[in-house]
Amino acid sequence: MRFNRGEFRHRVIEGLKMSEMGLMVLLMRHVEPDSPGLKVSEISAMLGVTSPTVTQFVKALEKKKWIVRTPDEADRRVVRIKLSEEGREAIIQARKATIHSFKGLVDHLGIEESEKLSELLTKAYKYYESKTQNDSSDGGEVPTC
Repeated sequence: MRFNRGEFRHRVIEGLKMSEMGLMVLLMRHVEPDSPGLKVSEISAMLGVTSPTVTQFVKALEKKKWIVRTPDEADRRVVRIKLSEEGREAIIQARKATIHSFKGLVDHLGIEESEKLSELLTKAYKYYESKTQNDSSDGGEVPTC
């Protein structure tokens, strides 16, 4: 079975990379529309990537008019990042598409198999989460995909 085909490979928002989607979801969850937004360094820490990587995401999303950058009121050297109205709407539509997709999967599998799948995915997640913590605590390298 290959998950990189079909629905799993299909981009919820055409032309948007999963990493960019991750940034947009983070902003949707952590930044209110009337707030100033997050600093690049804050986003970097939350996503576990470097600031230059976040800056690349920001530039790409700003080109698409899905995020806005504004100077920090207290320190003009600092830039704040938040979703634009278009970006918020794109994430809302992506959520709807994802829910629709999962409903289709549940319809296909049925309730019983869907619950089994959920249990197995939860076990797999917990396994990898504990393995990552154990590998990190003993100084070993964490394998990346």
